[in-house]
Amino acid sequence: MIALYFVAAFVAGALVTTQTGSNARLKEALEHPLPAVIISSALGVVLLIATAVVARVPVPSLQKLAAAPWSAWLGGVLGAVYAVTVVLLAHRLGAATLTALVVTGQLVCSVLLDHFGLLGFDVHPAGIGRIVGCLLLVAGFVLIWRF
Repeated sequence: MIALYFVAAFVAGALVTTQTGSNARLKEALEHPLPAVIISSALGVVLLIATAVVARVPVPSLQKLAAAPWSAWLGGVLGAVYAVTVVLLAHRLGAATLTALVVTGQLVCSVLLDHFGLLGFDVHPAGIGRIVGCLLLVAGFVLIWRF
């Protein structure tokens, strides 16, 4: 079963990179990043709403929405910042360099979130393996960027 999870995560990563390229092309066609990100996000929201309707997912109550911690609301804001940033940088950096930087940033942040148990993650100390893994990702980024 773990192999299926690995494949799904790998495919999701590939889809993120493909999405970045697609959104960058939309930015070029529309000549501005914000309309491109808004349209892309709106298409995603429409698809998610349609999926929720078909799957008959109940709408959460206002009480449940109000009970969510402040940090639960960061996802949309951070997603918007991410989307605009990668649309602006995609063609300047290229897919490989941009993705190497994004993945390196994700991993370093993930190790910190795990180490300190932030945002509801269980504590997983940043041992030597995780630290070396982060350093290797930085080295991988440098190799991709320079060569």
